[in-house]
Amino acid sequence: MKFIVSSNTLLKQLTSISGVLNTSSNLPILSYFLFDVKDKKLTISGSDLESTMITEIDLDKADDDMKICVPAKLLLDMLKTFPDQPLTFSIDSKSFGIEIASDNGKYRLAGVNGDEFPRLPEMDSSSSLKIDSGVLFNAINKTVFATGNDELRPVMSGVYFALEKDGLTFVATDAHKLVKYERSDAKSSKASTFIMPKKPLNLLKGLLASMDSDVSIEYNETNASFVFDNYTLVSRLIDGKYPNYEAVIPKENPNLMMIDREAFLNSIRRVSIFSNKTTHQLRLAIKGSELQVSAEDLDFSNEASERLTCNYKGDDITIGFNSRFIIEMLNNLESDEVKLELSAPNRAGLLSPSDKDDAEQITMLVMPVMLSQ
Repeated sequence: MKFIVSSNTLLKQLTSISGVLNTSSNLPILSYFLFDVKDKKLTISGSDLESTMITEIDLDKADDDMKICVPAKLLLDMLKTFPDQPLTFSIDSKSFGIEIASDNGKYRLAGVNGDEFPRLPEMDSSSSLKIDSGVLFNAINKTVFATGNDELRPVMSGVYFALEKDGLTFVATDAHKLVKYERSDAKSSKASTFIMPKKPLNLLKGLLASMDSDVSIEYNETNASFVFDNYTLVSRLIDGKYPNYEAVIPKENPNLMMIDREAFLNSIRRVSIFSNKTTHQLRLAIKGSELQVSAEDLDFSNEASERLTCNYKGDDITIGFNSRFIIEMLNNLESDEVKLELSAPNRAGLLSPSDKDDAEQITMLVMPVMLSQ
Protein backbone atom coordinates (compact mmCIF):
# COMPACT_ATOMS: atom_id res chain seq x y z
CA MET A 1 0.00 0.00 0.00
CA LYS A 2 1.37 3.43 -0.97
CA PHE A 3 0.49 7.07 -0.46
CA ILE A 4 2.24 10.36 -1.20
CA VAL A 5 2.22 13.39 1.13
CA SER A 6 4.09 16.71 1.36
CA SER A 7 6.82 16.61 4.03
CA ASN A 8 5.99 20.15 5.28
CA THR A 9 2.24 19.47 5.47
CA LEU A 10 2.84 16.23 7.35
CA LEU A 11 5.30 17.86 9.76
CA LYS A 12 2.94 20.75 10.48
CA GLN A 13 -0.02 18.47 11.27
CA LEU A 14 2.03 16.02 13.34
CA THR A 15 3.60 18.85 15.36
CA SER A 16 0.18 20.38 16.05
CA ILE A 17 -1.08 17.21 17.76
CA SER A 18 2.20 15.85 19.19
CA GLY A 19 1.64 17.65 22.51
CA VAL A 20 -0.91 15.00 23.47
CA LEU A 21 1.70 12.21 23.47
CA ASN A 22 2.87 10.91 26.84
CA THR A 23 6.58 10.11 26.53
CA SER A 24 6.76 8.54 30.01
CA SER A 25 3.88 6.09 29.54
CA ASN A 26 4.25 2.40 30.32
CA LEU A 27 2.21 1.61 27.19
CA PRO A 28 4.58 1.59 24.18
CA ILE A 29 1.68 2.12 21.71
CA LEU A 30 1.17 5.65 23.12
CA SER A 31 4.52 6.69 21.62
CA TYR A 32 3.07 6.06 18.13
CA PHE A 33 0.86 8.03 15.76
CA LEU A 34 -2.02 6.15 14.17
CA PHE A 35 -2.14 6.67 10.39
CA ASP A 36 -5.53 5.78 8.92
CA VAL A 37 -5.74 6.10 5.12
CA LYS A 38 -9.25 5.99 3.68
CA ASP A 39 -10.70 7.49 0.47
CA LYS A 40 -7.54 9.51 -0.25
CA LYS A 41 -7.64 11.07 3.21
CA LEU A 42 -4.96 10.56 5.87
CA THR A 43 -6.32 10.74 9.41
CA ILE A 44 -3.60 10.99 12.08
CA SER A 45 -4.27 10.33 15.77
CA GLY A 46 -2.18 10.73 18.92
CA SER A 47 -3.30 9.70 22.39
CA ASP A 48 -2.33 9.48 26.06
CA LEU A 49 -5.47 7.39 26.88
CA GLU A 50 -7.08 10.38 28.66
CA SER A 51 -7.10 12.58 25.54
CA THR A 52 -6.90 11.90 21.81
CA MET A 53 -6.05 14.46 19.15
CA ILE A 54 -6.91 13.86 15.49
CA THR A 55 -6.05 15.76 12.34
CA GLU A 56 -6.68 15.13 8.65
CA ILE A 57 -4.70 15.62 5.43
CA ASP A 58 -6.10 15.27 1.92
CA LEU A 59 -3.84 13.06 -0.21
CA ASP A 60 -3.18 13.50 -3.90
CA LYS A 61 -2.41 9.83 -4.30
CA ALA A 62 -3.25 6.73 -2.24
CA ASP A 63 -3.66 3.30 -3.80
CA ASP A 64 -5.47 1.54 -0.92
CA ASP A 65 -7.01 1.96 2.55
CA MET A 66 -4.97 0.96 5.61
CA LYS A 67 -4.32 1.60 9.31
CA ILE A 68 -0.81 1.53 10.79
CA CYS A 69 0.96 2.91 13.87
CA VAL A 70 4.12 4.91 13.13
CA PRO A 71 6.81 5.70 15.76
CA ALA A 72 6.19 9.37 16.60
CA LYS A 73 9.61 10.66 17.69
CA LEU A 74 11.50 8.94 14.88
CA LEU A 75 9.14 10.32 12.24
CA LEU A 76 9.10 13.85 13.67
CA ASP A 77 12.90 13.99 14.00
CA MET A 78 13.25 12.87 10.39
CA LEU A 79 10.67 15.29 8.97
CA LYS A 80 12.34 18.27 10.68
CA THR A 81 15.45 17.75 8.53
CA PHE A 82 13.66 17.81 5.14
CA PRO A 83 13.04 20.76 2.85
CA ASP A 84 9.48 20.65 1.46
CA GLN A 85 9.17 17.72 -0.92
CA PRO A 86 6.79 14.82 -1.67
CA LEU A 87 7.34 11.72 0.45
CA THR A 88 6.17 8.29 -0.68
CA PHE A 89 5.09 5.95 2.13
CA SER A 90 5.11 2.24 1.21
CA ILE A 91 3.62 -0.07 3.86
CA ASP A 92 3.84 -3.85 4.05
CA SER A 93 0.40 -5.02 5.19
CA LYS A 94 1.82 -8.24 6.69
CA SER A 95 4.98 -7.15 8.51
CA PHE A 96 3.84 -3.52 9.04
CA GLY A 97 7.25 -2.35 7.84
CA ILE A 98 7.29 1.22 6.54
CA GLU A 99 9.53 2.56 3.76
CA ILE A 100 9.66 6.31 3.17
CA ALA A 101 11.15 7.49 -0.12
CA SER A 102 12.31 11.10 -0.55
CA ASP A 103 14.11 12.93 -3.34
CA ASN A 104 17.44 11.85 -1.86
CA GLY A 105 16.99 8.44 -0.32
CA LYS A 106 14.97 5.75 1.40
CA TYR A 107 14.28 5.21 5.08
CA ARG A 108 12.88 2.13 6.77
CA LEU A 109 11.13 1.98 10.13
CA ALA A 110 9.08 -0.60 11.97
CA GLY A 111 5.36 0.06 12.31
CA VAL A 112 2.71 -1.64 14.44
CA ASN A 113 -0.72 -3.00 13.56
CA GLY A 114 -3.18 -0.08 13.65
CA ASP A 115 -5.76 -2.21 15.48
CA GLU A 116 -3.58 -2.00 18.63
CA PHE A 117 -4.09 1.77 18.93
CA PRO A 118 -6.56 2.86 21.67
CA ARG A 119 -10.08 3.27 20.32
CA LEU A 120 -12.06 6.46 20.69
CA PRO A 121 -14.83 6.35 23.31
CA GLU A 122 -18.40 6.17 22.06
CA MET A 123 -20.27 9.46 22.62
CA ASP A 124 -23.55 7.91 23.80
CA SER A 125 -26.39 10.10 25.12
CA SER A 126 -24.47 13.21 24.20
CA SER A 127 -25.44 16.89 24.01
CA SER A 128 -23.88 19.45 21.70
CA LEU A 129 -23.42 23.14 21.00
CA LYS A 130 -21.44 25.42 18.69
CA ILE A 131 -19.19 28.21 19.92
CA ASP A 132 -16.99 30.74 18.13
CA SER A 133 -13.32 29.72 18.28
CA GLY A 134 -12.29 33.18 19.53
CA VAL A 135 -14.77 32.98 22.42
CA LEU A 136 -13.57 29.52 23.42
CA PHE A 137 -9.91 30.58 23.13
CA ASN A 138 -10.51 33.57 25.43
CA ALA A 139 -12.41 31.41 27.91
CA ILE A 140 -9.56 28.90 28.13
CA ASN A 141 -6.81 31.53 28.03
CA LYS A 142 -8.37 33.55 30.88
CA THR A 143 -9.01 30.58 33.18
CA VAL A 144 -6.62 27.66 32.66
CA PHE A 145 -3.70 29.40 34.44
CA ALA A 146 -5.74 29.40 37.68
CA THR A 147 -6.24 25.62 37.79
CA GLY A 148 -4.61 23.63 40.60
CA ASN A 149 -2.16 20.73 40.68
CA ASP A 150 -3.32 19.00 43.87
CA GLU A 151 -3.78 15.27 43.15
CA LEU A 152 -6.00 14.96 46.23
CA ARG A 153 -8.47 17.44 44.71
CA PRO A 154 -8.64 16.45 41.03
CA VAL A 155 -11.75 18.56 40.32
CA MET A 156 -9.62 21.68 40.87
CA SER A 157 -7.08 20.59 38.25
CA GLY A 158 -9.53 21.42 35.45
CA VAL A 159 -11.81 24.18 34.19
CA TYR A 160 -15.49 24.03 35.11
CA PHE A 161 -17.83 24.57 32.13
CA ALA A 162 -21.33 25.78 33.07
CA LEU A 163 -23.45 25.87 29.92
CA GLU A 164 -26.75 27.73 30.36
CA LYS A 165 -29.53 28.96 28.10
CA ASP A 166 -28.67 32.59 28.90
CA GLY A 167 -24.87 32.32 28.66
CA LEU A 168 -21.72 30.31 29.36
CA THR A 169 -19.55 30.43 32.49
CA PHE A 170 -16.01 29.04 32.86
CA VAL A 171 -14.38 28.77 36.30
CA ALA A 172 -10.92 27.73 37.51
CA THR A 173 -9.45 27.76 41.02
CA ASP A 174 -6.58 26.31 43.04
CA ALA A 175 -7.98 27.56 46.41
CA HIS A 176 -5.54 30.52 46.41
CA LYS A 177 -6.87 32.22 43.30
CA LEU A 178 -10.07 31.91 41.29
CA VAL A 179 -11.14 33.11 37.85
CA LYS A 180 -14.75 33.32 36.69
CA TYR A 181 -15.21 34.08 32.99
CA GLU A 182 -18.73 34.69 31.65
CA ARG A 183 -20.07 35.14 28.10
CA SER A 184 -23.59 36.30 27.40
CA ASP A 185 -23.17 36.13 23.59
CA ALA A 186 -22.74 32.33 23.59
CA LYS A 187 -25.56 30.09 24.76
CA SER A 188 -26.46 26.43 25.13
CA SER A 189 -29.85 24.94 24.27
CA LYS A 190 -29.54 22.68 27.32
CA ALA A 191 -28.20 23.50 30.79
CA SER A 192 -25.19 21.29 31.61
CA THR A 193 -21.93 21.31 33.55
CA PHE A 194 -18.67 19.38 33.22
CA ILE A 195 -14.99 19.70 34.21
CA MET A 196 -12.32 19.64 31.47
CA PRO A 197 -8.74 18.64 32.41
CA LYS A 198 -5.91 21.15 32.05
CA LYS A 199 -3.72 19.30 29.50
CA PRO A 200 -6.27 19.02 26.65
CA LEU A 201 -7.37 22.62 27.30
CA ASN A 202 -3.79 23.85 26.82
CA LEU A 203 -3.60 21.82 23.59
CA LEU A 204 -6.89 23.35 22.45
CA LYS A 205 -5.67 26.84 23.34
CA GLY A 206 -2.58 26.39 21.17
CA LEU A 207 -4.64 25.37 18.14
CA LEU A 208 -7.46 27.90 18.59
CA ALA A 209 -5.05 30.86 18.79
CA SER A 210 -4.80 30.95 14.98
CA MET A 211 -8.32 29.74 14.11
CA ASP A 212 -11.34 31.69 12.95
CA SER A 213 -14.22 29.25 12.80
CA ASP A 214 -16.94 27.62 14.86
CA VAL A 215 -16.08 24.84 17.30
CA SER A 216 -18.60 22.00 17.69
CA ILE A 217 -18.63 20.69 21.26
CA GLU A 218 -20.20 17.33 22.02
CA TYR A 219 -20.26 15.95 25.57
CA ASN A 220 -21.82 13.35 27.82
CA GLU A 221 -21.23 12.17 31.40
CA THR A 222 -17.69 10.93 30.76
CA ASN A 223 -16.21 12.56 27.64
CA ALA A 224 -16.18 15.74 25.57
CA SER A 225 -15.12 16.27 21.96
CA PHE A 226 -14.16 19.51 20.20
CA VAL A 227 -14.29 19.58 16.39
CA PHE A 228 -13.03 22.50 14.27
CA ASP A 229 -11.38 22.90 10.87
CA ASN A 230 -9.52 19.61 10.31
CA TYR A 231 -8.96 18.86 14.02
CA THR A 232 -10.79 16.77 16.61
CA LEU A 233 -9.93 16.57 20.30
CA VAL A 234 -11.64 13.99 22.52
CA SER A 235 -11.01 14.08 26.26
CA ARG A 236 -12.15 12.18 29.31
CA LEU A 237 -13.85 14.53 31.77
CA ILE A 238 -12.88 14.90 35.43
CA ASP A 239 -15.36 13.09 37.62
CA GLY A 240 -16.54 14.87 40.77
CA LYS A 241 -18.49 17.82 42.15
CA TYR A 242 -16.96 21.24 41.60
CA PRO A 243 -16.69 23.45 44.73
CA ASN A 244 -19.31 26.15 45.33
CA TYR A 245 -17.25 29.00 43.89
CA GLU A 246 -19.99 31.61 44.31
CA ALA A 247 -19.79 31.18 48.10
CA VAL A 248 -16.17 32.38 48.22
CA ILE A 249 -16.64 35.49 46.04
CA PRO A 250 -17.23 38.40 48.47
CA LYS A 251 -20.34 40.40 47.53
CA GLU A 252 -19.73 43.54 49.64
CA ASN A 253 -16.50 45.30 48.67
CA PRO A 254 -16.71 48.98 49.69
CA ASN A 255 -13.06 49.79 48.91
CA LEU A 256 -12.47 50.32 45.19
CA MET A 257 -9.16 51.14 43.48
CA MET A 258 -8.75 51.92 39.77
CA ILE A 259 -5.20 51.89 38.42
CA ASP A 260 -3.26 51.68 35.17
CA ARG A 261 -2.70 47.97 34.54
CA GLU A 262 0.72 48.25 32.90
CA ALA A 263 2.13 50.55 35.59
CA PHE A 264 0.73 48.34 38.36
CA LEU A 265 2.11 45.17 36.75
CA ASN A 266 5.60 46.58 36.13
CA SER A 267 5.80 47.95 39.68
CA ILE A 268 4.88 44.56 41.19
CA ARG A 269 7.39 42.80 38.93
CA ARG A 270 10.22 45.07 40.12
CA VAL A 271 9.30 45.11 43.80
CA SER A 272 8.60 41.36 44.03
CA ILE A 273 12.24 40.64 43.10
CA PHE A 274 13.03 41.75 46.67
CA SER A 275 10.32 39.61 48.31
CA ASN A 276 10.84 36.43 50.31
CA LYS A 277 11.53 33.60 47.87
CA THR A 278 9.28 31.22 49.80
CA THR A 279 6.21 33.37 50.47
CA HIS A 280 6.52 35.90 47.59
CA GLN A 281 4.72 38.26 49.98
CA LEU A 282 3.75 41.67 48.61
CA ARG A 283 2.27 44.53 50.65
CA LEU A 284 -0.24 46.99 49.16
CA ALA A 285 -0.98 50.09 51.24
CA ILE A 286 -3.69 52.33 49.78
CA LYS A 287 -4.31 55.79 51.17
CA GLY A 288 -6.16 58.54 49.31
CA SER A 289 -4.95 58.59 45.71
CA GLU A 290 -1.68 56.84 46.52
CA LEU A 291 -0.75 53.16 46.40
CA GLN A 292 2.45 51.97 48.03
CA VAL A 293 3.77 48.64 46.76
CA SER A 294 6.44 47.08 48.99
CA ALA A 295 8.19 43.78 49.69
CA GLU A 296 11.02 42.60 51.91
CA ASP A 297 13.14 39.54 52.56
CA LEU A 298 14.34 39.74 56.15
CA ASP A 299 16.63 36.72 55.74
CA PHE A 300 18.81 38.64 53.27
CA SER A 301 17.99 42.24 54.32
CA ASN A 302 16.43 42.96 50.92
CA GLU A 303 13.54 45.36 50.55
CA ALA A 304 11.87 47.54 47.92
CA SER A 305 9.07 50.09 47.84
CA GLU A 306 7.35 52.08 45.10
CA ARG A 307 4.57 54.67 45.05
CA LEU A 308 1.90 54.81 42.36
CA THR A 309 -1.00 57.15 41.69
CA CYS A 310 -4.43 55.53 41.69
CA ASN A 311 -8.11 56.44 41.84
CA TYR A 312 -9.38 55.13 45.17
CA LYS A 313 -12.66 55.27 47.05
CA GLY A 314 -12.79 53.74 50.50
CA ASP A 315 -11.02 53.50 53.84
CA ASP A 316 -7.23 53.35 54.10
CA ILE A 317 -6.20 49.71 53.85
CA THR A 318 -3.02 47.61 53.97
CA ILE A 319 -3.26 44.10 52.58
CA GLY A 320 -0.82 41.34 51.61
CA PHE A 321 -0.88 39.13 48.51
CA ASN A 322 1.31 36.52 46.85
CA SER A 323 3.00 38.58 44.12
CA ARG A 324 3.07 35.66 41.65
CA PHE A 325 -0.73 35.40 41.70
CA ILE A 326 -1.22 39.13 41.11
CA ILE A 327 1.30 39.10 38.25
CA GLU A 328 -0.44 36.10 36.61
CA MET A 329 -3.81 37.82 36.83
CA LEU A 330 -2.62 41.17 35.49
CA ASN A 331 -0.89 39.34 32.62
CA ASN A 332 -4.21 37.71 31.72
CA LEU A 333 -6.18 40.94 31.64
CA GLU A 334 -6.03 43.18 28.58
CA SER A 335 -7.69 46.43 29.64
CA ASP A 336 -5.70 49.64 30.07
CA GLU A 337 -7.07 50.06 33.58
CA VAL A 338 -7.96 47.47 36.20
CA LYS A 339 -10.25 47.56 39.19
CA LEU A 340 -9.28 46.10 42.58
CA GLU A 341 -12.17 45.63 45.01
CA LEU A 342 -11.38 45.07 48.70
CA SER A 343 -13.36 44.71 51.91
CA ALA A 344 -10.85 43.86 54.66
CA PRO A 345 -7.16 42.80 55.00
CA ASN A 346 -8.21 39.22 55.77
CA ARG A 347 -10.73 38.86 52.93
CA ALA A 348 -10.21 38.07 49.26
CA GLY A 349 -9.62 40.84 46.73
CA LEU A 350 -11.37 40.98 43.35
CA LEU A 351 -9.47 42.04 40.24
CA SER A 352 -11.30 42.83 36.99
CA PRO A 353 -11.01 45.01 33.87
CA SER A 354 -12.29 48.55 34.45
CA ASP A 355 -13.88 48.92 31.01
CA LYS A 356 -17.28 47.34 30.45
CA ASP A 357 -17.86 44.66 27.83
CA ASP A 358 -21.52 43.76 27.42
CA ALA A 359 -20.73 40.24 26.22
CA GLU A 360 -17.76 39.39 28.46
CA GLN A 361 -17.34 39.55 32.22
CA ILE A 362 -14.15 38.56 34.05
CA THR A 363 -13.78 38.27 37.82
CA MET A 364 -10.43 37.24 39.32
CA LEU A 365 -10.28 36.50 43.03
CA VAL A 366 -7.03 36.34 45.01
CA MET A 367 -6.75 35.28 48.63
CA PRO A 368 -4.73 37.56 50.96
CA VAL A 369 -1.66 36.47 52.93
CA MET A 370 -1.01 37.35 56.56
CA LEU A 371 1.43 40.24 56.67
CA SER A 372 4.50 39.82 58.85
CA GLN A 373 4.80 42.88 61.06
